[in-house]
Amino acid sequence: MISLQIFYEGSVQGVGFRYSIKRIANGFDVTGSVRNLRDGRVELQVSGEEAEVRAFLEAINQSELRAHIKKQIESPLAQPPVTRSFEIRHD
Repeated sequence: MISLQIFYEGSVQGVGFRYSIKRIANGFDVTGSVRNLRDGRVELQVSGEEAEVRAFLEAINQSELRAHIKKQIESPLAQPPVTRSFEIRHD
């Protein structure tokens, strides 16, 4: 199992980015969350088997969302996200 945090930068707010990520996540055995940040970035936290997490991230990068992503920064999470599914956070 791995847990990652990814920050997406670019035109990632106001374009359905979070909802598209949730839709993509439904096709994978991952848990976590996605949320908008006040600075204009989107934060993704994801946990699962490494191959599944990597396939999920690749699906995001191959989707229509790639046109909105200018930069992404990935780092490991010490603790997995506290969720049993994949959700959009509104905090």
